[in-house]
Amino acid sequence: MSDIQSGGQMIWKLEDGSRVLHLRHSPAERWRPYEEFPEYVLEDPVGFSKGITTFVSLLKKDWISIKS
Repeated sequence: MSDIQSGGQMIWKLEDGSRVLHLRHSPAERWRPYEEFPEYVLEDPVGFSKGITTFVSLLKKDWISIKS
């Protein structure tokens, strides 16, 4: 896996009734589903929100969680 930039932002959005993690590197970028960032994607446990493992990993790397 490549180096993960610090300072990125994360937000949870509803898609088809499920929470899905969205990411962006800076406030000037649009939100994109975390799956569009293959360098960050980690496998999620069955039954959890899509992106939860990636979310926890990025939090540990100083990414910021934004409330919607």
